Amino acid sequence: MTIRHTLLCILLLAAGMGLHAQQVATGQFLYENVPGLPQCHASTIVELKNGDLVAAYFAGKHEGNPDVCIWVSRKPRGSQTWDAPILAADGVFTLRTKDAERAGVTAEATAAEAGPIKEKGQARNASKCRRKACWNPVLYEMSNGELWLFFKVGSQVSDWSGWLCRSRNGGKSWGKKKALPDHFLGPIKNKPVAVGRTLVCGSSTELGGWRLHFELYNLWTRQWTYAEPLLSDNAPTTMHPDTEGPIEVIQPALLQLSDGRLKALCRTKNGRLAQTYGIDDGYLWSRVTLTDIPHNNSGIDAVTLSDGRHAMLYNPVVTPAGKEAGPRTPLCLAVSDDDGRTWHNVLTLEDGEGEYSYPALIEGRDGSLHCVYTWKREKIMYKQITW
Repeated sequence: MTIRHTLLCILLLAAGMGLHAQQVATGQFLYENVPGLPQCHASTIVELKNGDLVAAYFAGKHEGNPDVCIWVSRKPRGSQTWDAPILAADGVFTLRTKDAERAGVTAEATAAEAGPIKEKGQARNASKCRRKACWNPVLYEMSNGELWLFFKVGSQVSDWSGWLCRSRNGGKSWGKKKALPDHFLGPIKNKPVAVGRTLVCGSSTELGGWRLHFELYNLWTRQWTYAEPLLSDNAPTTMHPDTEGPIEVIQPALLQLSDGRLKALCRTKNGRLAQTYGIDDGYLWSRVTLTDIPHNNSGIDAVTLSDGRHAMLYNPVVTPAGKEAGPRTPLCLAVSDDDGRTWHNVLTLEDGEGEYSYPALIEGRDGSLHCVYTWKREKIMYKQITW
C-alpha cells in the first residue's frame, strides 16, 4: 500500500467519524535511504517559537549497536520538506576523562571509528576514544529560545547515563554533550512539562524491575531534584498472570488537568496503561494504579490541548496472556474530554503489518497536532492532524 493510499484511507475514516472535519495532512518520512542509518527509533518533536519543526531520533545499524547516534531533522516554517539529517550527539568519549567515567566507557569498549564521531578533536584522536550506543532523545525549547536535547548513553538500558546538549540556532548545530547530575537520566522518553518555575521530567529505570520516578529542574535556580521512585499497586504481569507484584511501570506521558494537578499515563508489563497523579508542581505523586486502557507494552505519548481536552497516541492492543508484549499495530489517536478518565479512539494512523510505535505528539500553535513515530524500524514518519 502506498503512502498516498494510506492517507486516503485515513481521510475517509476521519470523515466518517464526523469529528469536525478532522483530517491528516500529507504524511512524510523525515528522510529517505540515508547510508549508515538502516534502522531508527524513539523520535521526539518540538515546534519552535518561529514555527520551525525539529525532530530527533536514534539511528544506526540497530538499537543498542555502538554506532547508534542521535540525529536531528528540521522542517523550516513554510517548507514542504524536511532537511537532511544532521548528527546532533554521539556516544563517543575520550578515555580516562570524567565524562568517560560517568558513561562507564573504558578501553574495552567499542572503537570510536565504528560509527560517526561528532567532535572534530575526537575524530582526529579516535584511537584515544571509545563509544557506546545512544538512546531515547527528548527535545524541549526553553523560554529563552535555547533548544535542549536530552538523551541516554549505554550498552544496554540498565547501563544508561543521562546527557544533554544544546542548540542556540534552532537545531541547525549542537554543542558538546554535558552529563546530567549523577543518577539523573532526564525525561526518559516523553517531553517534560513546565509547571510554574519547575520543568517536570517523567523518568524511570529498568534495573531489578521497572520503576517510575520524576526529576525536577528548577528553571530559576537551575538545580535538579530527584523525586524517589513511586509505590505501586500489585497486579499480575501478562507473562505471569497467576502471580502478583508491584506494577511494572516506565515512560510516563504527562497531562495537565483542569484542577491544576498533573496526570501521568505510563507503559507497563501488565496489559493495561498505568496512571499516577501529581501535585505541588510535580514534587508529590500518588500511588501507581492500573487503568482500563489496553496496552501492548510499548511507548505512548499524550498532550494536553489548548481547549482543555487531552490527546494520546498509542497501540490499543491487549498483550496476550503468557506474552511480554503485543503487536505494535495499529497506531491510534485517542481523545479525552474528562481529564483523562475515559478515552475514545478517533483516528487510526497505521493498521498494516509491521511496527508503528513510540509516537511523540505535540499541539502546534495553529491548533493542529504534529506527530512522529517509528515506521517499521526503517524510517521515522511525520504526520500533521488538523481539526
